[in-house]
Amino acid sequence: MAEPEVHIGGADAGDEGDVEMQGGDQSADVVEISETGTTQDRATGAAAKEDEKSAQRVTFVEYAWTPTIIFYIRKRTDYLKSPMISLLVGTGPSQTLLTAHKALLTRSPFFSEKLASSNSQVDLADEDLDAMSCFLEYLYTGEYYPHKLPSGNLEPDPEVPKIDDSGAQLLKHAKVYTLADKLGMPSLKSLSHSKIHLITSTAIAELAYARYVYSHTSRGDLTIRKPVASFWGQRSHVLRHETEGSFRDMCLEFPAFSYDVLSYILDSQERKSQRGGEDEVGKSARKRARGI
Repeated sequence: MAEPEVHIGGADAGDEGDVEMQGGDQSADVVEISETGTTQDRATGAAAKEDEKSAQRVTFVEYAWTPTIIFYIRKRTDYLKSPMISLLVGTGPSQTLLTAHKALLTRSPFFSEKLASSNSQVDLADEDLDAMSCFLEYLYTGEYYPHKLPSGNLEPDPEVPKIDDSGAQLLKHAKVYTLADKLGMPSLKSLSHSKIHLITSTAIAELAYARYVYSHTSRGDLTIRKPVASFWGQRSHVLRHETEGSFRDMCLEFPAFSYDVLSYILDSQERKSQRGGEDEVGKSARKRARGI
């Protein structure tokens, strides 16, 4: 579909000074809005008629967008010509049907392979609905909610607590991260990982996040595992008392987590001794320092 064109009439004879937006569904409803001057002008008779002759008529053509993309319009709209694909997410009563344009979905190697044939529906029984919704929003807009502000913070949501005390906010972005990894979307992985570090959370929330990371990522994924080990390596001696025994359970359930945390502590001690006793652990003033 071609981009909308804006025609602004000039002052030639017979030109009514119309402003028209053309494009989209030509059969869509047309709404005309006319401005006929001020009340004072209309009260003067002749002046009112003159105003009516020179009034501008603004014509809007309403686009017939699908519900999936109504919130955003790209400059390049070729993907709108591609077929709509049905995505069946989840199972049972919570199973949800989402739709998206094939041309956008095939930017993912995963969907490119799934849609190589004439398939018009993809079953995603094991995927998280919220994470999949974030993925689709990202495809159409290049972002997903909550958006990152120019200041580097996440946009505030009055319905979301300022401090994540359950892990829900951390897990939201962690699930987007693992989905992006599966779908082959490295830019989305990077975005979701950056948002994780902008969440202020409690020890309980951090442990829930660590449990998810170590149960849903590969051992070689140091991008997300290393910061988790670093965080607990710097604070486990304090935060483990706030987890009501869950830290011990985590260590027993995920030996890789125990090893990574211990390795961080030992490496820190080794670097400390090599520098002649400078204390690095706990040096940062950041509330949630995740990196080394």
